[in-house]
Amino acid sequence: MMLGLVLALMMGVAVLAVLWPLSRARTIEAAGSDVAVYREQLVEIERDRATGMIPDAEAEAARVEVSRRLLGAAEALKPRSAEASSGVWRRRATAIAALVLIPAGAGLTYLALGSPDLPGQPLSARSLEQGDRSLAGLIGRVESHLERNPEDGRGWEVIAPVYMRLGRYDDAVRAYRNILRTLGETSERQASLAEALVVQANGVVTAEARTLFEQSVAEDSDNPRAQFYLGLAAEQDGRPADAAQTWRALAARAPADAPWLPAVRQALARVEGDTGRANGGPSADDIAAAAKMPSDERERMVRAMVDRLAARLHDDGSDVDGWLRLVRAHLVLGERDKARAAADDARRALKDSPDKLRRIDDGVKTFGLGG
Repeated sequence: MMLGLVLALMMGVAVLAVLWPLSRARTIEAAGSDVAVYREQLVEIERDRATGMIPDAEAEAARVEVSRRLLGAAEALKPRSAEASSGVWRRRATAIAALVLIPAGAGLTYLALGSPDLPGQPLSARSLEQGDRSLAGLIGRVESHLERNPEDGRGWEVIAPVYMRLGRYDDAVRAYRNILRTLGETSERQASLAEALVVQANGVVTAEARTLFEQSVAEDSDNPRAQFYLGLAAEQDGRPADAAQTWRALAARAPADAPWLPAVRQALARVEGDTGRANGGPSADDIAAAAKMPSDERERMVRAMVDRLAARLHDDGSDVDGWLRLVRAHLVLGERDKARAAADDARRALKDSPDKLRRIDDGVKTFGLGG
């Protein structure tokens, strides 16, 4: 409806632009003005002769000359009047054509080229779609460039974090490996590759990732990312005391506004005191004993502990640390969907406790599970 009103208004403006100059009458130019002047001169000549200002002979000669000019101007005016009359009909014909042909032509053009049945699309949706196409196009161009120039380390540095943000972890690992290969090893580059390996493994600090983090710390002992993941590796190895010691030292020297400090504090609260057994989760002894079992028995034992923890949290969902252990356990077992479901259950159970909800969100991000 609104589109129709807008189009009608635009059509009216277009027609008015054509009709406006046609509606203005042409002025009669030089001929009409000359006739009036000559007639005024004849009146003046008669007035001067009557008052005796000029002799009769001169007045008669002047009257004859002005009369001759008056006849000439009158003759010149006749064809202009005829031309003006014919111009009126031409203007009328043009006006009629504008009123008929402009709307008809515009309508036929819209029906031929337009899409009157196309649904409207909000500006935000168009902007988002264009943004997605733009990002995909940029990534495609960078990837094409890297296919032709695989030794361009700077190009790999550009695209690696983009892969991480898009959840393309396999591609991110490949990109970070190429960065180390082409640009050399630094503490930050080693930590970046190791973190990509952890995320790729659903939050598990693999042996390769731990080695890279150790190398990163050897080059830069103040690298907070490497220190944090080494603490996580200790926790996953069943050494909560070592993990607590690592994270406690990291939190002590962290700036007050460090963006990663809340995650460190949450992880530290999770392991301090090794409260796993008291809360229904696996303790360090449980994990050490499980490591000596055959794989099938170890899996049954871990699943039994996970089931007991889930049952306890179903009865009492106020235990933040218990929820985080449950999420991590599912990730270790490779059950990413169940880990997400456990995180959602935790949020529902703790919806009335903003501080606990924040700890859940921080922990989920730490596990590489997203917000």
